[in-house]
Amino acid sequence: MSEIGHRAFVTSSLSLPAGARIERHRHDAHQIVYPSSGAVSVTTPAGTWITPANRAIWIPAGCWHEHRFHGHTQFHGVALDPQRYRGGPTAPTVLVVGPLMRELIVACSQADETHAAEHHRMLAVLHDQIRNTRVLEPLWIPMPVDARLRQACALIADNLTEPLSLRQIGDRIGVGQRTLSRLFADELAMTFPRWRTQVRLHHAVMLLAEDHDVSSVALQCGWATPSAFIDTYRRAFGHTPGQSRLLAAKRNSRSASHAMAPRSWSGSESGSAQRA
Repeated sequence: MSEIGHRAFVTSSLSLPAGARIERHRHDAHQIVYPSSGAVSVTTPAGTWITPANRAIWIPAGCWHEHRFHGHTQFHGVALDPQRYRGGPTAPTVLVVGPLMRELIVACSQADETHAAEHHRMLAVLHDQIRNTRVLEPLWIPMPVDARLRQACALIADNLTEPLSLRQIGDRIGVGQRTLSRLFADELAMTFPRWRTQVRLHHAVMLLAEDHDVSSVALQCGWATPSAFIDTYRRAFGHTPGQSRLLAAKRNSRSASHAMAPRSWSGSESGSAQRA
């Protein structure tokens, strides 16, 4: 995969179509990535993080990553100079976004003068909000290094609708159940059921952003019933998948009613990726 050189500090607000991608790159600044509609996934060598419209992702300076956008996405990116705004997570992290943080991210991403005093005052408040917000683990899928575990994880991800047991997975790839269980614990710091649930939730966020109905998402992601999916989703995010869609629609409508017009993504523009 190609690597893209970026500006030292990147702040932007973009409208992107479903399926848009930004290839592997890094920034000299910390970056906050927030979709006010749609969803964004961020992939690094350590794993994949995904954020629906009511979450944000912190990406530390110097971290190689790529983006993929699910559903029509209103993307907000805010850069924070690591020399000026110290502290914050040392790895990509999904954060809860409250009303104040949301408005700060949108306002900062649409600022005309990124070096204006008012902009830096907003950034200072945003940075303080970030340091005190809640971190969400369900939106992170760690990636394995061990070849046997990579085979097992690929089999799980490619067959979400088939409830394979760890023994069945081991039989298909020629690895013992106890060995696989140990590899999940040692390398991913997760049990097999938890990792599979993470993958299912990740896929569910993608499908919901693409406007699939809740029952369809439940079946495509491997839950036996929609109610089982709703219960798992509620425990992970604090609300139902249906409520998640409504919240995203309301927030997007509210932001659009008073926001400046965002730039639109064009996949044919050679410089488009460099703005994000």
